[in-house]
Amino acid sequence: MPGPATYAFLGPEGTFTEAALLQVPAALQANRVPASNVNAALDQVREGLADAAMVPIENSVEGGVTATLDAIASGTELRIVREVLVPVSFVLVAREGVSLGNVRRVSTHGHAWAQCRLWVDANIPAAEYVPGSSTAAAAMGLLEDDCHYDAAICSPLVAQNQPGLSALAENIGDNSGAVTRFILVSRPGMLPERTGADKTTVVVPLPEDRPGALMEILDQFASRGVNLSRIESRPTGQFLGHYFFSIDADGHVRDARVADALAGLHRISPATRFLGSYARADMEKTAVEPHMSDGAFNAARSWVAAILDPDNAAGGSAVRTSPTA
Repeated sequence: MPGPATYAFLGPEGTFTEAALLQVPAALQANRVPASNVNAALDQVREGLADAAMVPIENSVEGGVTATLDAIASGTELRIVREVLVPVSFVLVAREGVSLGNVRRVSTHGHAWAQCRLWVDANIPAAEYVPGSSTAAAAMGLLEDDCHYDAAICSPLVAQNQPGLSALAENIGDNSGAVTRFILVSRPGMLPERTGADKTTVVVPLPEDRPGALMEILDQFASRGVNLSRIESRPTGQFLGHYFFSIDADGHVRDARVADALAGLHRISPATRFLGSYARADMEKTAVEPHMSDGAFNAARSWVAAILDPDNAAGGSAVRTSPTA
């Protein structure tokens, strides 16, 4: 019998990413393996060492997580099979005995730092930022003998569960309603069934840098009534001015309007990469205009088929005629 599944996540233990993974019922009975960074987590999936990986992709305050956007846009193809939303709050922690007045250097993940800047500027304005691979890793680093910073910004869970650390301040986020979106990524396989409350993610390289090139991409969605919930440009890294667009569209690839839009994208940008169709975390149904429904697309195709093959359309009773010269 096969053993339990393995899920990788951006570690170490105690990150918001692990909290997202714990919202996946199957992961509760699986082996959960922390990874040092997003690329390492996704590589475990690509190499067959993990069945899936949970990584952050978007924050309501800071926008897209560039490390994830870049990692899934290149390399061996992966598929997004689920998304999870996690409300985030932050605390400032230090080793026991350290006071707020002693804090000169603070470490955390870049997105966490950006979400606490107002509090930092108001309370420890002279503090220097030290980038960390994750909020939990920054907090755990405080316990190392050679730690070169004084405090860390992390989740309350880390502060509560780690002996030797104490919270100097709580609820230090600048936006109390901040939410981070995480994605569960696996190797390509069967797509999740459509639910009517779905999202499709694609990566579209800009075929050429000229006026109207982006408009052509956007028009593939607009002309078919497909709403975009996110679009971000990222450099491909090949040369200056060469970009791809990471796009979230409302709907599932099994929806006729979405499939037609993706076909249009592929015609103008053949290197378009499909990253998945999956249920929205908020389960908000997608509103579809009647003329953009599957039925409308099917009726339109039948109408064209009847023009091309009138004999079958008329049950074989039609007589073909050719125009005379």
